[in-house]
Amino acid sequence: PPRASNGSREGAAGTWLRTPLAPGEVITAQSGAFERDPQESSTTDEELSRAGSPGSRGGGSSSTTPDYGEKRLPQALIIGVKKGGTRALLEAIRAHPDVRAVGTEPHFFDRNYEKGLEWYRNVMPKTLDGQITMEKTPSYFVTNEAPRRIHSMAKDTKLIVVVRNPVTRAISDYTQTLSKKPEIPTFEVLAFKNRTLGLIDASWSAIRIGIYALHLENWLQYFPLSQILFVSGERLITDPAGEMAKVQDFLGLKRIVTEKHFYFNKTKGFPCLKKPEDSSAPRCLGKSKGRTHPKIDPDVIHRLRKFYRPFNVMFYQMTGQDFQWEQEEIDK
Repeated sequence: PPRASNGSREGAAGTWLRTPLAPGEVITAQSGAFERDPQESSTTDEELSRAGSPGSRGGGSSSTTPDYGEKRLPQALIIGVKKGGTRALLEAIRAHPDVRAVGTEPHFFDRNYEKGLEWYRNVMPKTLDGQITMEKTPSYFVTNEAPRRIHSMAKDTKLIVVVRNPVTRAISDYTQTLSKKPEIPTFEVLAFKNRTLGLIDASWSAIRIGIYALHLENWLQYFPLSQILFVSGERLITDPAGEMAKVQDFLGLKRIVTEKHFYFNKTKGFPCLKKPEDSSAPRCLGKSKGRTHPKIDPDVIHRLRKFYRPFNVMFYQMTGQDFQWEQEEIDK
C-alpha cells in the first residue's frame, strides 16, 4: 500500500497500526468483547516470583546451570511469533552449552515492565563469562511499546523472530484457544467481519499477528535489520539443523547443535531433541504441540491467502527473504 504523507500506511493498514490489541487478546466477530487468550506457555505470577527471588536459578533454566556465575540482562531475545515455533527454537538453542535461557515466558516488555530491570535480571539464570543469556516471549513482536523498551535496555540486543505461513499460524492459534474454550465460535465466524462480502476481520488477534510487515515496521524504527534474524517455522520442522546453524551463527556461537541433536517423531509430525551421546530419552515438545487442526472451509482458506498475499510480499521485500508461502500453497 502507498505511504501517507505522515509516513504511516494509508487506509485500513494504518488504522490497524494505530489500534493495537493488548497482548493475548481476542476480539470476537459478533460481540467485540475481549477474551483472554493466554500464550501456550504463559508464565504465572507465582512462577515469576519464584524465578525472580534472590538465589533462584532463574525461571526453569537448564538443570546444568551452575550455582556460580551472575545474573545478567539478556543479550538476545526470541520476540515472536506466537504459534510460529518459538518453543521448539528455544529448546533447541538451550542444548548449546554457551546459552542459558529462561524456560518460562517473562513477559517483561509487555506485561511486567513496571516491575523494573532489576526484577527482570533476577528472573534470568546465572551465566559465566562468554555465555549468552536469552528469553522468549512471542507476544513482544506485536506489542507496540516493546521495541522502544528493549532498545532502552540495550540497543545492541539481538532479536529472533520465528515466522510461519500466516494462514496456518492463524488456524493453529485458533486451535489452541479452542482446546481451552470449546464454546467459542467457529474459525469461519471469527475470521470475517462480513462473510458475504468476504471482509476479513483483521482486528482478531489470530489474523492480525500474521500481518508481519506491519509489526516489523515498528521494530525497524529502533533496530537495524542486521540485528534481527528471521527463522522459518516450516524449515524448523523440515530442516531443524539448517535453521539452527543460522541461529548459532547469528548469535556468534560455535555450531554445536547439529543433525545429531534431532530425530523426526512421526507420531507428532515434527523433530524432537536428543542428546548427542544418546545417553537419555529424546525430549519432545508437550501434548499442546502438534494438535490436529479443525477442518476449515476451503473458501475461507482461499480468502485468507488472498488477504495475506500483499502483506507477505511486503514482508519478503522488507527482510530480503522469500519464505515461499505462496509456493507452498500452490504445491498443495
